[in-house]
Amino acid sequence: MRICSLLPSSTEIVFALGLGDSLVGVTHECDYPPEARSVRKITRSCIPAAASSAEIDRLVGTALSSAGSLYELDVAALEELAPDLILTQRLCDVCAVPYDRVQEVVTELPSRPRVVNLEPHGLADILENIRLVGRVTNRERVAEDVVGALESRIHRVRERTSAAANRPRVVCLEWVDPPYCGGHWMKELVDLAGGVDDLAHHLRPSCRIPWQKIRSFAPEVIVLTCCGFDLERSKREGEILSSFEGFSELPAAQDGHVFATNGSTYFSRPGPRIVDSLEILAHLIHPELFSAPPVEDAFTRLEFSRLALP
Repeated sequence: MRICSLLPSSTEIVFALGLGDSLVGVTHECDYPPEARSVRKITRSCIPAAASSAEIDRLVGTALSSAGSLYELDVAALEELAPDLILTQRLCDVCAVPYDRVQEVVTELPSRPRVVNLEPHGLADILENIRLVGRVTNRERVAEDVVGALESRIHRVRERTSAAANRPRVVCLEWVDPPYCGGHWMKELVDLAGGVDDLAHHLRPSCRIPWQKIRSFAPEVIVLTCCGFDLERSKREGEILSSFEGFSELPAAQDGHVFATNGSTYFSRPGPRIVDSLEILAHLIHPELFSAPPVEDAFTRLEFSRLALP
């Protein structure tokens, strides 16, 4: 079977199922596991990486309204690769080549590949997607083993946080300038990790929220899970956040509980490492219950010198 993955998360699923050798094409963002970096890239972004977050937000809106997509798909490469299976999604046009565009291209491909839509809204959907890829690739038993191991880790987190003495108010920001709340699986992850995020949209897309709404919620923990940004870029977004009116008055800022994460690698990818994301959150919210998970360049506490008391 020749597989093309149009999602970093589905690329990770394919490798988790032991099918890395079957991958013939992946996106420009597919970088995990390291072997994925050598697979032929068949997409590219139309948004300049060096743009500020405010500029990216504006460019995304413009690109979607005019071109209908933020990404270009290499149709000639697809024809050459002649895939049997294409893994894609129609959950979010900001995250990948639009599903309708993929379907349009597929009708012209001589190989007539099967297109499988992975559209997870919550944690259970992510696990079911792993099973789905297992079914369409004849790896059902391997998929069940992968899911079983992930479910065991989720259960361990749930059991430990069920006895937590408190559940702090948490805000996970998927974008900083302007602020966007957590969407889809993020509220569930915070809940499992022992926090409360009343600003997140459970099983629904992230959306822009007024900064005043965040101030009124008075979060005790703030986690930057910026979509598409690595840890270093998220740290820079933290500086922008700290310039917002009233930031220094928030409990999270006063207590040093503001964190930047590698959102691109973890929280934005609905694949096997979403459980790593849960374990990261559990540590950030309840360090007294969870030691830091064994992941590198995943998160850091943000320090703001301007918040120092006189």
